[in-house]
Amino acid sequence: MDSTPGALTPPPKSGEEEEEPAEPESIVDTMKQKQLLAVEELLSTERSYLRMLQLCAVVIRGHLKQLQPPLGNVEGVFSNVDDVIEVSSCLLSLLEQKEPTDPEFLSALCSAFLSLREDMEMVYREYCASYNTIVAMETSFRQREGLWQAVVNTIKTSAPDVNATSLTFFLVMPVQRIARYPLLLQTMLKHTDAQHPAAPALRQAAEAAVALNCRINEYKRVREVADKYKRTENLTIRDKISRLSGHSIAKKTARMSQMIKHETGIKPKIRDEEFDILEGYFCVLEKGIIELHENVGAYLRHLQNYLSFRPEERELELDHVRAARCYKEVAAPLRQWMYPAFEGRLQALVYRPLCALRELLAGPRNLIRKRLHKLLDYELLEEKQSLSYEDEAVANTYRTLNALLLAELPKFTATTLQLLWGVLGAFSCIHRDLAEDVAQLAGGYLPQLPHSQLEPSAFWQWAEESVLQGAESMERLCRSVAEELNDPVVQPLSPSFQKRLKVLTDKHGVGRIYQLTGNVGGTRELDLTLQRGDLVAVLGEMDTRGDRRRWLVDAAGRRGYVPASKLTPYHQATQASSSSPSPASLPQHLAPAMGGAEFRRHSFSPATQPIVIRTPPCLQVCAGYDFAARGHHEVSLQAGEPVRVLEPHDKRGNPEWSLVEVRGQRGYVPSNYLTVQLPGPAVQPASPAT
Repeated sequence: MDSTPGALTPPPKSGEEEEEPAEPESIVDTMKQKQLLAVEELLSTERSYLRMLQLCAVVIRGHLKQLQPPLGNVEGVFSNVDDVIEVSSCLLSLLEQKEPTDPEFLSALCSAFLSLREDMEMVYREYCASYNTIVAMETSFRQREGLWQAVVNTIKTSAPDVNATSLTFFLVMPVQRIARYPLLLQTMLKHTDAQHPAAPALRQAAEAAVALNCRINEYKRVREVADKYKRTENLTIRDKISRLSGHSIAKKTARMSQMIKHETGIKPKIRDEEFDILEGYFCVLEKGIIELHENVGAYLRHLQNYLSFRPEERELELDHVRAARCYKEVAAPLRQWMYPAFEGRLQALVYRPLCALRELLAGPRNLIRKRLHKLLDYELLEEKQSLSYEDEAVANTYRTLNALLLAELPKFTATTLQLLWGVLGAFSCIHRDLAEDVAQLAGGYLPQLPHSQLEPSAFWQWAEESVLQGAESMERLCRSVAEELNDPVVQPLSPSFQKRLKVLTDKHGVGRIYQLTGNVGGTRELDLTLQRGDLVAVLGEMDTRGDRRRWLVDAAGRRGYVPASKLTPYHQATQASSSSPSPASLPQHLAPAMGGAEFRRHSFSPATQPIVIRTPPCLQVCAGYDFAARGHHEVSLQAGEPVRVLEPHDKRGNPEWSLVEVRGQRGYVPSNYLTVQLPGPAVQPASPAT
């Protein structure tokens, strides 16, 4: 039938339906193939990526640890690669639960990625942020040529099928892998029909991967800013001067001007109450840690000083012999193992953690200081109408530091406080263990001590009184030793000494004669150099500048300045001859036998008479009776044996005992066992007093 214009189209035959235009099957098949290729690429590359990381973290790291000489910080090079391996293994295990051809594979893939995105972000952001440090460590290894060649050989031997010559070949893979996930997911989404059931989940996963990379990049940027400003540089004055430039001087001047305006009230300061609270809390915590660290260090030094003295190894002159014996038996194990173990635990569990904690405080402290500097710069920028590229960078730096401190400072202070409580708990536990060990050790000796039967209140009163008495005794001993050490120097009357004394006395009078108690070395202009015991005449009690610590003196012809602390009025007696004892060095019952005034030597004081010298007779102190020593602080004597009297009394001033030297040994003997022999027939001693 010919079709003519205006003719009607014949109706379709019965049983035949009108067909709609359908999508060609070739296009659908192509999309499915590309989608399947993207899925298989994700799986294959994830397996290869995980295998390479395991090879690097297990095999290569194990071999590098065995190198000699050792590399050093091997664990620092591999950072948290173990955490990356764990996350990748978990993702791969979830993906392998279904076949790639399974219609539900895309839904499983999206669920696995979305469930692990928080763990992936936490792990990969730390790794990416520390990647520059890893590269710097490897660069330091390259500078040691012989050792670096051993590293290269280790890598080639451990991975012969991989053409790798450096650690960076493996360690850069996590940085590249986290950026690969958005591309693979977007490729799958591109070749997935919009009507597919997994399309919404796949779109969400792709967007999550993109957002994940953005957050990682932002965290890496913030970390770089923090690492830049938290470093503590020990610069010399020359280094600081070399860094000065016109730009730096102008910047510091502007900051100083801004601070002056704030302090004088000319311009209000931008305040952030939240940050001010965090900074105040950090300062309190920092001060507490520093004081605790210093106190524990002083405690350990005092403990070491205490352990250096061993009084239990000497004969103790205590009132209660039983108490002294108990002390010796308890002190031996205390010093041998209890106190050393206590000190070791204190070092390991308290002092070293405090040292590390104090070092960690330097980073936040530097960031807080840099924030203040950047805040001053930021305040100056607010006055400008338009900002340049450099101004925008300064403003962004301040915002970054401020946001970083507001986010991280609470976490840091909370963790620091937790560590501090742990250190204090360890400190208490260590002392409690020591107290328990000492109580167990001394438990068998307590009944033998005089205070074992006292009530608690009476015991503490007794302990307080004992400590006070011991302190008073120690103070008296120190005072007596100080007085003895500060006694004026005794100078024998040699001819030159007498001549100098006469010249100074005739010229200046007896009231201005002083003697030097120590050597003086002239270090300043007009200072004199004199020896200990020299005589001088004081001309003035200050120098030309009014300093009363330097006196003007006349040293028999030479005039100059000497320290006033080295001068003392000359009024002491000369020493007796070593071959003849003086009356002051003999027991009281022997002193009258030596005559009295005939044996006094010359002494000088402002009120003395002219010099009179008499020569004493030659005397000899001998033992009148045999005496057997009963301890190491005593010495044995034989009748008629010559002795030398060092002190006519014991340490407590008791004249019944004398300190003597005989046969090169020193010790105490009864004073009434000694006698004096005059020239001529020996004097027969009387019976010893009882």
